[in-house]
Amino acid sequence: MGCIYRRGKTYWIKYYRNGKPYAESSGSDKLEVAKRSLKIREGEISQGKIPGICFDRVSFNDLVDDYLTDYRLNERKTEKRAERCAGYLRGEFGTLKASEVDTSKIKQYMERRLSEGCANATVNRELAAIKRIFNLAVRCTPPKVAQKPYVAMLKENNVRKGFIEYDEYRALLEALPVHLKPVLQFAYATGWRKSEILNLQWKQVNLRDGIVRLEPGETKNDEGRTIYMESDLLKMMSARHKTRRLDCRHVFHLDGKMVKDFRGSWAAACKVAGNPGILFHDLRRSGIRNMIRAGIPERVAMAISGHKTRSVFDRYNIVSQEDLKEAARKRQIFNDLQAGQLQNSYNPTGLRRKAQTRGSGNLRLVSVQMANTTQSQKTKGFTDSISANP
Repeated sequence: MGCIYRRGKTYWIKYYRNGKPYAESSGSDKLEVAKRSLKIREGEISQGKIPGICFDRVSFNDLVDDYLTDYRLNERKTEKRAERCAGYLRGEFGTLKASEVDTSKIKQYMERRLSEGCANATVNRELAAIKRIFNLAVRCTPPKVAQKPYVAMLKENNVRKGFIEYDEYRALLEALPVHLKPVLQFAYATGWRKSEILNLQWKQVNLRDGIVRLEPGETKNDEGRTIYMESDLLKMMSARHKTRRLDCRHVFHLDGKMVKDFRGSWAAACKVAGNPGILFHDLRRSGIRNMIRAGIPERVAMAISGHKTRSVFDRYNIVSQEDLKEAARKRQIFNDLQAGQLQNSYNPTGLRRKAQTRGSGNLRLVSVQMANTTQSQKTKGFTDSISANP
């Protein structure tokens, strides 16, 4: 049982959970308010819940600290982005208790960030951080929040849809500097990410068996990957191995130094090739689509490119203009066949022409079948007339 007492003019309540005493202010100088507060707390305890006072003592900053700690413990690759999101969230909710952060305050934050010119995708990354923060708080023992606020995500329409056709690839290959040509060839063949290609080292390449291997932890999804090189790719890699620098462990380099950023060279080559605005990431989509067109099973293509989920793979397997033209051609052929069949089915001349092309044996067979059909119809009519007149 709990009790009520006064401190000055304010009533306080005291209650017990598992033998541990809890005391808190009712915030009022009226006895009835204190009684209601005590009943609420005793009701929570009787249902096995943690008293609300425990949640009221947790600040939003405490949850953010747990969120960043989780990133550091798991050595997540997006830790810097998490710290950046946490900075914005602390600025908005840092003075609040965790229990005070609700859906209405989150919507106000969304409106403010959008008014500052932030893209929907940027705001969504910060909203995802809020979701993660509260999910971790709920999973704590004991929980640090009683419930999670509902977070509505914004609609994004930033899915890249570009891809590079073979003639565009050849034009880029001619326009790029010498040290970037092999990077382009490898990306167009495999659909690998730029970071995976630039970080590739000779210890991961087995030219004897024609294998390139990425170990677990070296990819975006932390899963290992192995590909077998086709003859053109193997030929290029063998040529690079013969002329490699012994003081450089990277497969693709510039004067023995790892290539890190080539946006300027890439933009200039795209302009010379007559296709400004092409992204290097378009090679990833192009490589995936080319594998599917070559008849490679989708699951195998995903294993080569490093895609983990079907949704992302489907988004990258984009239909080109040539695919649409081919679909229109096939539809026209189908319509022509349908029209021909329909015309023959309603054209007796067409039927007679077909019959004339058959052998005489077939004609005799048709005649016999027609005669049998006529005779059976006569017999059926005679039988019906007997049944009607017994």
